[in-house]
Amino acid sequence: MASRASRSTGQGNVAARRSSAGDALSALAVQVLRLSGILVDSGDRLAGPMGQTSARWRVLAAVEEEPATVATIARALGQARQSVQRVADLLAESRLAVYRDNPDDRRAMLLELTARGRSTLRAIQEGQRGWADALGAEIGERDLRAASSILARVTDAVARRRDEER
Repeated sequence: MASRASRSTGQGNVAARRSSAGDALSALAVQVLRLSGILVDSGDRLAGPMGQTSARWRVLAAVEEEPATVATIARALGQARQSVQRVADLLAESRLAVYRDNPDDRRAMLLELTARGRSTLRAIQEGQRGWADALGAEIGERDLRAASSILARVTDAVARRRDEER
């Protein structure tokens, strides 16, 4: 992702250059990583008034509709299971979520929101609504939907490549 001439061909000092499509993907990756950091910071600011972080918010939101195992949450969020486990344990300690038996797997407990967790999540989502509405109006719905569609295609392609290389 760094420079255009970042890979050596093994022929002395001659470096292989990426194609223009490779350059475009690399430029997009840099922007996505930059956006990710900004979104995490913004999420921390939005969740902060409720004593939460963006990491806790993501896990709360992941079990908003139905309980899930930590492994299922981690896959959905694209994160390491151990990272999600730490956050889930903190949510349980804070009584924002509870672990309950999983009828499908005795070893993998389900994480479920408590009433307090649901209330906390709603308060964070309420704050996020105004933030998202203002930014959405500034950028424009059409452009945001197009960007989302393209990012979904890129995500699928990168995930496919990653899985093939395993």
